[in-house]
Parts: sequence; structure tokens; C-alpha cells
Amino acid sequence: MDLQCFTFSVAQGVARLTLNRPDAMNTITPTLWRELETVLDHLQREAPARALIIASTGKHFCAGMSLEMFGTGISLDETSAPSRANIAPVLADMQRALDKLAALRMPVIAVIQGGCIGGGVDLVAACDLRYCSADAFFCIQEINIGMVADLGTLQRLPKLIPDAVVRELAFTGRRLPAERAFAVGLVNGVAPDSDAAFATALETALEIASKPPVAVWGSKQAIDYARDHPVADGLRQMGWLQSALWDTGAIVESMSARQQRRAPEYTELAPLRFFTDKN
Repeated sequence: MDLQCFTFSVAQGVARLTLNRPDAMNTITPTLWRELETVLDHLQREAPARALIIASTGKHFCAGMSLEMFGTGISLDETSAPSRANIAPVLADMQRALDKLAALRMPVIAVIQGGCIGGGVDLVAACDLRYCSADAFFCIQEINIGMVADLGTLQRLPKLIPDAVVRELAFTGRRLPAERAFAVGLVNGVAPDSDAAFATALETALEIASKPPVAVWGSKQAIDYARDHPVADGLRQMGWLQSALWDTGAIVESMSARQQRRAPEYTELAPLRFFTDKN
């Protein structure tokens, strides 16, 4: 896969996607956004891994949108009603990449060091788990430049941390330091530095990769549904999930592996093929 803004690899059932523009503080460009979708489409369709780690290089995880995104990359023309009518579809097109990230058939773990600003918060809010270094901080930067965060931060963060904390960050543009991010539940752990944070994330990803892929995917489906629906609806959906995903073979393999003190061997998720695909 030919990528300019990322490095990508798969090993031991874990995919690693690393933002690789440290000199530009890993700001988000149109090219980066397109490459993100390309990688996510590949992971979703082919399922070559059982977990994904998104990490970064340099001092900061991501300093938000680059100036290019507000120039030639994307045009939000407010000069007339017809042009303003195009703003919503343009934003929906940008939001699609993070929707794909959130809906990926495998858990996604973000590793954050330094600044996670603006679009970087949009990105990590769409992940399943987050680990950070002690120097990390999060900032809803959009309010500081006169706009509303519009790619998912204000929709996803209230599902992750207390509503009042989201409002404080969104209204003031203050930084949320690592320790407070852990205290309010945004991150799963804080490590001394970026290497230690990545090691923790990799340990978790490898543990996830040792579990049955279908059961992990089903668990993610159930948690996401329960987040957005009443308990009764979630329980009803659980019945549908179990009806579709129950795998006696995986249960037998888990028990046999434990008794025989060996690593279990599970069936991978099947690649996706669509009606519109070419033969």
C-alpha cells in the first residue's frame, strides 16, 4: 500500500497505522484523509488483522487540520444560499472517514503523545480505546478559531466523558491534560512516555487478537448499540446477535486450548465482497 502520510503494517494479528508527518505536527491534509479511508476500507473488507493501533510520530499526536484543508483542499462557500447548501454534503463526506473508523470490524486503539488538537480529537473519539503519555493533552481547538467542531467530537465525546466536561472543553478551548483525561474516562491509561504508552496499547491489542474474532466483533456491536439505545432494546438486539453469531466451535476450542495449555486457534472474519465489486 503506497502511503505518503502514514506507515502501515500487520503483525501478530495487529494492524499498526502511524501518522508520519512529524515535521508538520501530523496535521490533517486532504491526502491524509484520503489515505485514512483507503486503509480503513482495506481493513474492513479484507480483515487481515484482529485489532488496529493508531499511533503517531514526533512531539505531537496531531495538531488538527492543516491550513490546506481550509484553502484548496475544501471549499466552504458562504456567499449565497445555493453555496451554503453544499456545506452539509461536504462535511458529511469528511465525517464518513471517522464513521468508518468507528464501525471497523475490529477494535481500534489510539496511542496519543503531546497535543491531540481539533481534528485529532475527532479521530481518537472514534476509536474504542485510548492510551496516552504523561505529556499528552486534548483540546477542542475549533472554538479558539471561531468555529464549531464538526467532525464528531461534539457527538462522540458526550458518550465517553461527563457532559459538563465536554461543555467546558467545547466552550472554552481549554486543554485537558493526561491525568484529568484518565480521571474523566477519556483514556484507559497514562504511561510515562510515548514508547511506554505504545507498549501498553500493543499488549492490549495482542490480548484482543488472542480472542475469537467473531465474538470480539459481536461484543463491539452490542456495546455500540447499547450506548445509543434503551436497555430493553439492547437486550433484544443481543438475542439477534447470538442467533446469528453463536459459535459452538469457538467455545469448544477455547476450552480445549485451556485444558491443553496451548494458544487457541480461531476462524478469522471472512473478507467482505459486495454486489458492486468486479469479478
